[in-house]
Amino acid sequence: MKIVTSSFFTKLPPEFAPISIARWAPHRLRDIPTLCALSPGEWFKSVDVDEYRRHYFEQLAGLNPRATVRAIEELAAGRPAALLCWERPRDANFCHRGYVSAWLHDEAGLEVYEFGREGCGHQHPKLPEAHRSGPAQARLI
Repeated sequence: MKIVTSSFFTKLPPEFAPISIARWAPHRLRDIPTLCALSPGEWFKSVDVDEYRRHYFEQLAGLNPRATVRAIEELAAGRPAALLCWERPRDANFCHRGYVSAWLHDEAGLEVYEFGREGCGHQHPKLPEAHRSGPAQARLI
């Protein structure tokens, strides 16, 4: 299955099934499915980037990667999946979708790229520069 990450603001080809991984989607996209398990917790705006990473990977550690991929497949209904949230692809802000890519790479062997950009897993472009590394260095918590 093909899975990419992107922003609610990116125009995706129609073959992609948009799936929100944000705490909420823009009003115009309220009807797209949401995978709440990948939405960051309530702490998401109240911690620094290193604590964000720690909290988010603790959250992901409670998930079954295979079940998560199956949920994505079900929501995508046979189409390539686009996991979406708010951060624009080319701005300097990091985004939890980079951590999703790293987690899916480590736990399910998937290469989840940012749509239209290079880098997946621990080289995903929405990871903070300090958190980009090879898998051996990036094992979390």
